[in-house]
Amino acid sequence: MPTLKAVVRASVGLHARPAAVFVRAVTETGLPVTIAKDGTPQVDARSLLQVMTADFHHGCEVELGISESALEGAQSRRDAEEALRGLSDLLESQGAS
Repeated sequence: MPTLKAVVRASVGLHARPAAVFVRAVTETGLPVTIAKDGTPQVDARSLLQVMTADFHHGCEVELGISESALEGAQSRRDAEEALRGLSDLLESQGAS
């Protein structure tokens, strides 16, 4: 399963607008991305409600992942890893001025 860690930089965490921007970006990948933090189960990153209620606060480290069963072949895995990098960059840049 391709995974990548990121830190939530938005000052309000993944709530309201930052959550909506993130979920929209996940949806645009077309991939079943999950997001989790230590001690909590992963949630569907395509669901605004699940992302907002999981309480991904400012500064928390999250793990983004995509199930192997959603991938077909090496190219698909590379595409998934690239998508995760883009989502990670988004999370880490949302708090930048």
